[in-house]
Amino acid sequence: MKRNNVDVRVMREPGCEDLKLPEYQSAGASGMDISAAVDGEVIIPPGGFCLVNTGLRMEIPKGYEGQIRPRSGIAASHGIGILNTPGTIDSDYRGPVRVVLFNFGREPFVIRRGDRIAQLVIVRTERARLILVNDIEETPRGDGGFGHTGI
Repeated sequence: MKRNNVDVRVMREPGCEDLKLPEYQSAGASGMDISAAVDGEVIIPPGGFCLVNTGLRMEIPKGYEGQIRPRSGIAASHGIGILNTPGTIDSDYRGPVRVVLFNFGREPFVIRRGDRIAQLVIVRTERARLILVNDIEETPRGDGGFGHTGI
């Protein structure tokens, strides 16, 4: 099956020319690994969080968004996640791309320059037009919410 491609213009911030651009790690990967643009080391204590710069700015086309998602490897082995998962890069945002990493683990987590800290997924988006009504269509689920289907 042929995949659709979309061009995303990327600019490295000054001093970040040594860092790799985000890249897919396998032929079937949905997300590109994105690296940390830190100087030296940054340590996130257990229960702590840190805003980590990637050294990149992006021009995401209208009708798309960039989603910043956790990397499963560092989540499973170190308990590292992203607080606002997924983080959204809107098509009209031109500032630095940063990631809010959180240490859910029991040990301090060290981030070094160039470490792959998150994934970037480019996703097509739609704009909703909200229509105010007096009632909505019923479904078999109804208002069954959290846990309504059991464990």
